Amino acid sequence: MSEAVLSVRDITKSFGGIRAVRGVSFDVKPGEVLGLIGPNGSGKSTLFNCILGQLKPDTGSVSVSGRDVSGLRASELNRLGVGRTFQQLSVFPKMSVLDNVILAGQEHRGTLVSRLFGPSDAGLTAEAERMIAFFRLTPLKDQQAGSLSYGQQKLVDAAMAFMARPRLVLLDEPAGGVNLTMLAHFKDRLAAYNAEHGTTFVVIEHNMEFVMSLCTRIIVLAEGAIIAEGTPDEIRSNQTVIDAYLGG
Repeated sequence: MSEAVLSVRDITKSFGGIRAVRGVSFDVKPGEVLGLIGPNGSGKSTLFNCILGQLKPDTGSVSVSGRDVSGLRASELNRLGVGRTFQQLSVFPKMSVLDNVILAGQEHRGTLVSRLFGPSDAGLTAEAERMIAFFRLTPLKDQQAGSLSYGQQKLVDAAMAFMARPRLVLLDEPAGGVNLTMLAHFKDRLAAYNAEHGTTFVVIEHNMEFVMSLCTRIIVLAEGAIIAEGTPDEIRSNQTVIDAYLGG
């Protein structure tokens, strides 16, 4: 059996007297697309931030491919092949799409000396153009990122994240604010990237249709604890989930 790409063990986190995460444990297998859902206040974002080192959990540990990464900063995790996208876009609005993607690649390649004295694009233009083409943004590559629609900027954001060639990507509400047409395109590109590269995804999302159609397994949180886990069909028919989240 393949070693888990991500192992979360007994993560707890409290803020004052409020227990936001209560002993959460799960594994994510290589190439899996895992959805993490739950109502507002269920602890999803707190758990995500504990995994990514932005919050220090009170107890528990996080491992990536068998290596304990508990407490590592996001930049350190990135060097280990862990990428993420944010609810808030990280694109530079005054820069072109191409320059945004090149810049993202430069952050993860080479040394300071090579960036100072090497070519201005660090030799990444061709690769950035391939990534832009994958997300079907080539006609927009020379436009300022800030001039694009919100959904198109989400695609640029994903292209930037994938320039690091991550083996594990955590996506924080990728469907938020994206219209239905662009959302279908975004989902198609994520599924294609997973199929072509075997990249593992963990997705936090409120859009149930998006999660159910993209993810192969879903974990449901409520009040900081896992209340259900299974395939999309199993989650749809789980009465505990219906009562706690889906609302019947």
